[in-house]
Amino acid sequence: MTAHISKPVVVLPANKVTTEEILADVRERHSNHPRLNAITRVITGCGVSERYFSRPFADVVGTTGIEKRNRFAFADAVEMAVDAARRALETTGLRADQVDGLVTSHTTSFAAPNLDVRLVEELGLRPDVARVPITVLGCAGGGQALVRATDLVRSRPGGRILVVVSEALSTVYHRDEDTIESMIYKALFGDSAGACVVTGEQRENGFTIEETLEFLLPDSSDRYWGEFDAAGLHFKSTKKAVAAAGDALPGVLGWLGDRRPSFGVIHPGGPHIIAQAAAALGLRQEDARHSFDSLRENGNLGGNAVLDVLRRTHEAPPATGAEGLIVAFGPGFAVACARGTWR
Repeated sequence: MTAHISKPVVVLPANKVTTEEILADVRERHSNHPRLNAITRVITGCGVSERYFSRPFADVVGTTGIEKRNRFAFADAVEMAVDAARRALETTGLRADQVDGLVTSHTTSFAAPNLDVRLVEELGLRPDVARVPITVLGCAGGGQALVRATDLVRSRPGGRILVVVSEALSTVYHRDEDTIESMIYKALFGDSAGACVVTGEQRENGFTIEETLEFLLPDSSDRYWGEFDAAGLHFKSTKKAVAAAGDALPGVLGWLGDRRPSFGVIHPGGPHIIAQAAAALGLRQEDARHSFDSLRENGNLGGNAVLDVLRRTHEAPPATGAEGLIVAFGPGFAVACARGTWR
């Protein structure tokens, strides 16, 4: 059974932060850093011109401590998620009581119960709705959520599955951290939420999933990871992270066999990741323009990034019948893929 994805709705918060503002903050806070010139090059090389934070930039850089960061991140993620989910239901013409399953992804704060329970309450979903909360997959969360939604559609013929991803990634902006990796994460991430509906019946033009893949690169937990301390959530990585996507892509190509997509919905984790994935899949740089545009205009949106790229694909769609691939990368090092066609 195939699974059709509605056009995603993406919600961006109100506070636009430019890369120039981040550079100014870094120069002010780390004026005596011995590698300041290298840091400037790294930040400008992230491929991001602007991103949106759920709180004003001054509040983000001034908030310290895990208690405040965690509380703000979850509250803001819930607010964005509810907005995105309501809009997704409105655009697909579904009532809340018609939703049979809910798949959520949220990594940037700890809460129990999590985003799924809050959405059931805020949206008025049925108490017997099937819930799949994903809480630790970070940037792979959106792709993984689509995989799980496809599983639910296949196990529940006629089911309507709501997918919601929400991340307040500004929470990892630690002003005093001065490693090169931390400077990259200051510049790379943006806050957002996204939502779509996955069904077994085609309701509109869009991507229809035919096959899915979950791939975990062996012995790769030292590439990217997250950890909490008294200051809050930190994303960490080593030099091995640069090669992670390239190391994992042979697993994707082995699954595809002789098939190659004519368009890609590639997670915009950074310019190098986009270019590397496009080349491995036999796509031109122009074919990955939606990923580059999403990165430049919004930053890396974490798990929601592939939903934003898919939304952009709707606005300049491929030909009917074109074969495509959704591919998301995240800590682990994990890959989530969905192969299908544009119908």
